[in-house]
Amino acid sequence: MSHIVELHLHLDGSLRPETVWELAKEQGVELPAKSAEEVKYMMEVPEDCKTLEEYLERFDLPLLVLQKADAIERVTFELVEDLAKEGVEYAELRFAPQFSIKDGLTQDEVVEAAIRGAERGMKLYPQIRVGLILCCMRGADNEELNMQTVETAKKYLGDVVCAVDIAGAEGLFPTENFAPVFAKVREYGVPMTLHAGEAAGPDSMKTALSFGTKRIGHGVAAINDPELIKRLIDENVTLEVCVTSNYHTKVVPAINMHPIHKLLGAGVHVTVNSDNRTCSRTTLQKEKEVLKEELGFTDEEIEKMQEYAWEARFLK
Repeated sequence: MSHIVELHLHLDGSLRPETVWELAKEQGVELPAKSAEEVKYMMEVPEDCKTLEEYLERFDLPLLVLQKADAIERVTFELVEDLAKEGVEYAELRFAPQFSIKDGLTQDEVVEAAIRGAERGMKLYPQIRVGLILCCMRGADNEELNMQTVETAKKYLGDVVCAVDIAGAEGLFPTENFAPVFAKVREYGVPMTLHAGEAAGPDSMKTALSFGTKRIGHGVAAINDPELIKRLIDENVTLEVCVTSNYHTKVVPAINMHPIHKLLGAGVHVTVNSDNRTCSRTTLQKEKEVLKEELGFTDEEIEKMQEYAWEARFLK
């Protein structure tokens, strides 16, 4: 059997709705919901979601309760627990520390809390290893916050913090805008992965490659550019593909039209991931079932993708 590996998983898109409800009550945070069931409904993406931007609105609610260190520690621990119970043996969880500083925490303190949660999870469930990827965010005026994220990543890089990413509205904020941030990432020698080729085309991925990345989040736009496909293969770049999420954000009009099978067949190192468990109502296991039922994947092909993920993991 191959390894069970999840490389692309957002912490704030994968919280237990009942935890969000409990934390809101503990913290005295007013939620626009009357019950845990309503919270769940508001955290899940609607089936008729039209864009990535609409999808990203689902993160607003969980972030209301992720402004305290103990809450960040708790939700990180719980996600490690959920993954361990599903048999995942290696996972990288990503989140943006700059989204949890509204109540006075520093990005360092946010990350320290997440590390505590991850370590507590791994201690209780020694069968799983977890890394944390710190996301910079696409935005118009947040370069200072992104640079702080890079400094924090450099400071805590080690057994748990393992890389830097950039996430957010790719169609609105082009990847090249963040060249100075990733110049700093390169200077520090911090490993990286970038969201690219999701809501924007192949050029976004080419920019990401020019920053020196060997991993790209999503990357499905490569299917429209044979030269880029060749480059991905030649440069041994791994794509962290999230099929259900790509349907929700309308990267593809239907799941059975997703290019993941074609990319794998062409020789690209594609991997299977859940992206946002709560938001997209999915798990790694469900994603594998979707691949088999909707896209005709064999068990051998899925195993091959899990091996690609194992090879591309940041924590060796």
